[in-house]
Amino acid sequence: MRVTPTRTDEREKPVTSEPSGRERDGATEAFVAHRNLLFTVAYEMLGSAADAEDVLQETWLRWAGVDLAEVRDRRAYLVRITTRQALNRLRTLGRRKESYVGSWLPEPLLTTPDVAEDVELADSVSMAMMLVLETLSPTERAVFVLREVFDLGYDEIAEAVEKSPAAVRQIAHRARAHVAARRPRGVVSAAESRQALEAFRRAVETGDLQGLLDILSPDAVLLGDGGGVKQAVLRPVTGRDKVARLVLGGLLKHAASLSLGPAQVNGYPALVVHLDGALDTVVAVRLDEGRITGLYAVRNPEKLSHMRRETALRR
Repeated sequence: MRVTPTRTDEREKPVTSEPSGRERDGATEAFVAHRNLLFTVAYEMLGSAADAEDVLQETWLRWAGVDLAEVRDRRAYLVRITTRQALNRLRTLGRRKESYVGSWLPEPLLTTPDVAEDVELADSVSMAMMLVLETLSPTERAVFVLREVFDLGYDEIAEAVEKSPAAVRQIAHRARAHVAARRPRGVVSAAESRQALEAFRRAVETGDLQGLLDILSPDAVLLGDGGGVKQAVLRPVTGRDKVARLVLGGLLKHAASLSLGPAQVNGYPALVVHLDGALDTVVAVRLDEGRITGLYAVRNPEKLSHMRRETALRR
């Protein structure tokens, strides 16, 4: 699904006059038609649904003042505005992360069933991949997302990130190599994820330490995100034995009021933890060769708002 490049002289122009009613209707129609796509672009670049929503607001404000008669490809134009706004916010977000209490994890999304059906999209928004994207520079992340996930042409990406096509090709090559060295080995099926999570849930609910050790990889890592609001591990916990004992010790303390249930998070099966009936934690996993190598527990209440309703993502 490659976007046809727009003219190189097609730039974001300042508003010179009030748009007509017909233009406003056309602008609204185009924005609504591509809103889920634009949110997905912003979310994959930022890892934050709240910031992605803010980017969409900024995109709309700029789009509403554009002379549509001079726009040949509305989808491409909207993606370009969104990318530039997301890049600006990504640099600000980076400064916020530096002062964040404990590990920073992407904001989990309760996704619609069709996201899981698009294997490439689900893989690109999985918690494991989102964490890999966190290791890229802002421009590398934008180029990788636009090229590898949305299949935009180099010329179109060059306009979005304000680089030359030659520079974008180099950035894309560097980003692909960086991601390939860090991403999970092979795409994990939903069935594999469900099986691993069911084994994990069963071991936790029954206090079965050996069962938990069996599903965890020897080098398993646990990351917790409480944002300084909820208790969570401040640094990664590494090693199957340490992770298993910490998980069992932490959850069994609340056994009487705790429940674990399945959910579709970021395109993959995950677990949601409720305490006294209230959503407390979202647990996503990274799988390699059938075992859990990464456990990602998001407890920060500010990051759980998009678990109350399904989010539609599009490419």
